Amino acid sequence: MIVQVDHIVHKYGGRIALDDVSFEVPAGVVYGLLGPNGSGKSTLFRILSTLMAPTSGSARIAGFDIDKQSAQVRREVGVVFQSHSLDKKMTVLENLLSQGQLFGMSGALLGTRAEESMARLGLTDRRNDMTGELSGGLRRRVEIAKALLHRPKVLLMDEPSTGLDPVARREMWQFIADLRAREQLTVLVTTHFLEEADRCDTLLLIHEGKAVTRGSPAELKARVGGDVVSLEAADPEALRREIRGRFGYECVIDEGMVRVEIANGHRFAAEAVEAFPGSIQSVAFHKPTIEDVFFKETGARL
Repeated sequence: MIVQVDHIVHKYGGRIALDDVSFEVPAGVVYGLLGPNGSGKSTLFRILSTLMAPTSGSARIAGFDIDKQSAQVRREVGVVFQSHSLDKKMTVLENLLSQGQLFGMSGALLGTRAEESMARLGLTDRRNDMTGELSGGLRRRVEIAKALLHRPKVLLMDEPSTGLDPVARREMWQFIADLRAREQLTVLVTTHFLEEADRCDTLLLIHEGKAVTRGSPAELKARVGGDVVSLEAADPEALRREIRGRFGYECVIDEGMVRVEIANGHRFAAEAVEAFPGSIQSVAFHKPTIEDVFFKETGARL
């Protein structure tokens, strides 16, 4: 495993941000940490990128301990932060050259690496553009190019789609998929976007500092089972009891709607409307999503 996290705990004063989190990431996959804001994702990101030490527990990246061998870890990881880290008054090439110097590169080696990195992210024709004049999607690609300049084994990305429009978000993920396919790059990404979660090979769901469950998007959705049916009623609690008494199905109240997870949801919806005439005001049903999985496991929304 190229990333190993063992029983990480982190506290801010009396508040527990991470509570005994453990997981492993094999090489060459896109591994997503999914959870709402405040769930502990960014704290875990800071720990793995060696910006802070955990209160207890340990982690290793490419065989190096993040606390005791932080210098070696930094040579093995590329980091893309949530906030932009480019000098807007420098060109794309100048930003890359400046980054390379921080890793001790210079001369022909640095020039070659910068050209390679721009080519990998489709930025060669933008090399002399000022980064402050680029679109949000292009700036994010420059940041990824910076992070890959020293040829790391692991790319850490913290909410990389922040501030991007849907088109730029899809383009960025296409570049990530291409890099993973071409170079077997390992990508560890934090996100709260469902679209991004579906693009990951494996997801770890995090809620209130705890690792809730993990698996591929398909595996996680299969745990919901069948369709998700939402019924609107003037008295949701009364309808929930009536459904349980008539059909034997367990329901929950979700945002004022009666929620049922069941196979052949369209059939059940029709039967419920017929069984309780006048009680049901509207019906909606859909195939399970990652958000449905998160709700099932935590009772909370992303």
